[in-house]
Amino acid sequence: MFRFDAFKLKWIAIIGMVLNHIVIAWWEIVPVWLAVPMYAAGGLTFPIMAYFVVEGYRHTSNLKKYILRLLLFGAISIPFHVLTFGYFGLNIMFTIILGIVSILLYDKIKIRPLFWVVFVVIALLTTIPIFFDWAIIGVIVVLLTHIIRKETTRRIVPAIVAGAFMLVFSFLGFLGTMWLANNPYMQMDMMGMPGYDSTLMLVSMVFVVGCVAAAFLLKNFNGERGKRMKWLFYAFYPLHLAILGLVAYFMGWVEIISIF
Repeated sequence: MFRFDAFKLKWIAIIGMVLNHIVIAWWEIVPVWLAVPMYAAGGLTFPIMAYFVVEGYRHTSNLKKYILRLLLFGAISIPFHVLTFGYFGLNIMFTIILGIVSILLYDKIKIRPLFWVVFVVIALLTTIPIFFDWAIIGVIVVLLTHIIRKETTRRIVPAIVAGAFMLVFSFLGFLGTMWLANNPYMQMDMMGMPGYDSTLMLVSMVFVVGCVAAAFLLKNFNGERGKRMKWLFYAFYPLHLAILGLVAYFMGWVEIISIF
């Protein structure tokens, strides 16, 4: 069985992220037959990312610097995230930060009922008042990856949970778009979010395929770091959003909206 080191897995996650974002940002020109495998590849990204976020939390020598680095690049990415996707929301860096806060509190708060109350509040913050990328399921996946003790299980179960959630979310989103389309007087201004296209919501159901594949890849992680890529992902994230967003903007596929 082929085994993967951390370097290879992180590159797989990056490629999946780019393919997924191309579909969303350039939806106007991506044919459905191509969008399906590209969107499925996007399901690889967050389960792999969440696993290595937890590994980073466990092995970092300076947690504060780790979080500040995420905060810095998350802040840099905000305008490019808005430009690329056409709506205001906090990008995945902020979801990861809340995930790290959650597992830190899990380790610090020994009264479990109190922790779960706090965690519910944190999870709700990912949707109200500002939407975070991956929303509630993002912090849940990070926490599951941390609290599941058996190594094989913590590599597989969170990815499956993520895929199941996204499948249900996409299906409900499809039903919602169809309902709005058939009720013109009830339509809401969705701020131009391309994710509210009914066809795209159907395509996004294949996200679960990538999540299942991520579970398989993580199961075959050999535990080795491989080549270092400490700053690559942090720099790559805003850079690829900037390229996708600027192309989409100048081609007229997305509009810059007011966030006020």
